[in-house]
Amino acid sequence: MLPSPARHHACRFQTFSEPSGPCDVAPRVAALRAALAQQGLAGFVVPRADEHQGEYVPAHMARLAWLTGFTGSAGNAIILADKAALIVDGRYTIQSAEQTDTAIVTPTRMEEMPLDRWIEANLPAGGRLGYDPWLHTVDGVAKLEKAAVAAGATLVALKKNPIDALWSDRPAPPLAAVKVHRAEFAGEDAASKLARIQEALTQAKVDALVVSDPHALAWTFNIRGGDVEHTPLPLGYAIIPREGRPTVFLAPEKVTNEAGDAIGAVGEIAPPAALEAQLAALGAAGAKVRLDSTTAAAALATLIREAGGIPDAGTDPIALMKARKNEAELAGTRAAHLRDGAAMVRFLSWLSREAPGGQLTEIDTVAALEAERMKTGLLRDVSFTTIAGAGPNAALPHYRVTEASNRRVEPGILLVDSGGQYEDGTTDITRTMVVGEPSAEMADRYTRVLKGHIAISRALFVKGTSGAQLDALARLPLWQAGLDFDHGTGHGVGSYLSVHEGPQRLSKLGTTPLEPGMILSNEPGYYKEGEYGIRIENLIVVEERVIPGGDRTIYGFETITWCPYERAMIELKLLDEGEIAWINAYHAQVWSNLAGLVEGEAKAWLEIACLPL
Repeated sequence: MLPSPARHHACRFQTFSEPSGPCDVAPRVAALRAALAQQGLAGFVVPRADEHQGEYVPAHMARLAWLTGFTGSAGNAIILADKAALIVDGRYTIQSAEQTDTAIVTPTRMEEMPLDRWIEANLPAGGRLGYDPWLHTVDGVAKLEKAAVAAGATLVALKKNPIDALWSDRPAPPLAAVKVHRAEFAGEDAASKLARIQEALTQAKVDALVVSDPHALAWTFNIRGGDVEHTPLPLGYAIIPREGRPTVFLAPEKVTNEAGDAIGAVGEIAPPAALEAQLAALGAAGAKVRLDSTTAAAALATLIREAGGIPDAGTDPIALMKARKNEAELAGTRAAHLRDGAAMVRFLSWLSREAPGGQLTEIDTVAALEAERMKTGLLRDVSFTTIAGAGPNAALPHYRVTEASNRRVEPGILLVDSGGQYEDGTTDITRTMVVGEPSAEMADRYTRVLKGHIAISRALFVKGTSGAQLDALARLPLWQAGLDFDHGTGHGVGSYLSVHEGPQRLSKLGTTPLEPGMILSNEPGYYKEGEYGIRIENLIVVEERVIPGGDRTIYGFETITWCPYERAMIELKLLDEGEIAWINAYHAQVWSNLAGLVEGEAKAWLEIACLPL
């Protein structure tokens, strides 16, 4: 039994405060402008990025947040002598305006004015625009250069980031221990993975690969770390030659003896400072070196090119290998989802008892759910900051509750999107609950979202089909009522790695063919701005299906998330017999899988929640 409501605010893995406020922006921007003037620069670009272009950046790389106060997961600031913009996508329109000083920095929607167009329109002719080449990809720099030229200006790569000299209380780089990811969870040893990667390099006719994505580094060498929040990543690089032993670049003080022995069995370990010399050596040998176009810093390409080599920006072959989970990884994630499903059931049972009292807040729900996952004894972290939106906050797909935004859970909708990181798997689940009775409109919208969710779950598709070809299935029931949602239907998910993994995705932008072993989310939604939001999410795995009489290879999805849907929101007259049968079969399987893992009030709640419709 959880403690009484409104006393849950201590979380191990999440906080509810903001690191800085709008009042810090003016003096920091003024100091940066003075530093730029000293260097004869007209402006400077500040991306929300580290050297690896990761979803989460370590605290010492959070330069955009330090300068502007904006803490969202994507965005760029550009600071000129007389004007400044914070360019974010539509998810962050409200947040950016609240977090920065709008008298100094103008929040700008990327959809209306992308960074390159802003530069073209505002950079003074003859001006020099500075950038940090470690924080932009090759493609990103090409766009900046084109925009600067169009403005009659010059793009300048800086040797040192000017913010670092101004940031007096800058945190130290992370030094979390690098540990071995055990064979029972990895399912393939590093030597085997390296042989596959080197074969891919041979086929691509390149001499070496720079591994710039820490997810790829972790997967290849079967290691995990803790250098960023919510994803068990060791920040570092590797160089994998087409033949011979690779070199892994990690701070030596981070590497445990066990991890050092494991890496040492297949390659060399060098400090990060040695990376530039090794790239220069490859360049001097005239090597053609593959760089991951999505994560490799432009600085890497420059180092290779200036030494006489050929930087080859393209696809990192590790990405697709990592996406196709092996049997050990799939067995692990299934086990993690059973454990996580039981935690969800205990949480939802508690919520059903406490929410009607009117005393719960969004923060209470976040803390209560984290506490239930902690009870498993196996939780290593949450897989992302829990989204718990009550009422109008549920209409913000990427909402994060803070002490300032914290709402009481009142009659209406509560949307909770959350997940856990366990050594055997990564989970991600969304359930939308109602406190009291839903309106007819809410029930209609919930059921349409559920119909789209079921359509993806039941989909059969021919080998070679991409996520873009399936995305419309999730939207059709909403389209028929003149409705839609603005995010993708689903993203890829890692194996005790990132909860957002590519290249697989269910989205209009998802061009990678889906293959057996890929894990994806299935999460259509509906959002009525200022009132409520609905999203339903399970994780699914691509698997081959046998169709009697068929002559093509056909795939479908195995559902691996187990948790009841919100019965009070299901409008039966909108469902056909097949959809009702699917829900009943799913709920029967939820009961079968989880009944033995919960007890008392949670088990009684689960039994009722899983009754046939």
